[in-house]
Amino acid sequence: MSELLVDFITSLDGYASGEGWPGFWGLEGPEYLAWLGEQPEVTHLMGANTYRLMSGFAAGQVPEGQDEFRPEEEASVDGLTRASKVVFSSSLEEPLTWANTTLVREDAVETVRAMKASGSGLLSTIGSLSLSRSLLRAGLVDRFRVVMFPVITGATGEERIYDGYPDVALDMIEHRTFDGRIQLVEYRPRVLEHPPLHVPE
Repeated sequence: MSELLVDFITSLDGYASGEGWPGFWGLEGPEYLAWLGEQPEVTHLMGANTYRLMSGFAAGQVPEGQDEFRPEEEASVDGLTRASKVVFSSSLEEPLTWANTTLVREDAVETVRAMKASGSGLLSTIGSLSLSRSLLRAGLVDRFRVVMFPVITGATGEERIYDGYPDVALDMIEHRTFDGRIQLVEYRPRVLEHPPLHVPE
């Protein structure tokens, strides 16, 4: 059976990106980049908006506000191009131009449920805030990982991650600091029907 990881990189105040900021908020360091390079092979899951954005980068479209890709951004996009990807969309049309991508028009929750039951590898979301939220609500997420970058983007932040989420209890299974400033936390999530009656000691 496959495991499902929801994987976010965020500002401290919970934004997935910020207007005018480069990828990784320009704050990635050698420890963090080395860790990224050591990650196991996964099948990436995404929605149409993330596909359009990331496949555009893969085709050479430079992020707004930049003249060219930084080497770290280029390496990240190249890695995604080589990886297996599944995009859930009713609006995209085949054939998809980004290599190693499968288009699925069926319900994402039921498709991922079947993928988990029949597979053996790791499934991981990339961006795709509404898809991640739907999978969490359905109780399909085994691991919830956030890498927080040391910046608050109160004025320029875009894509607030946790809006519309249910209440979720999080049991920590991993934490780590990269380059003395980037914080990783990883949890096993449990969706709550109501706040807990007793706070764990």
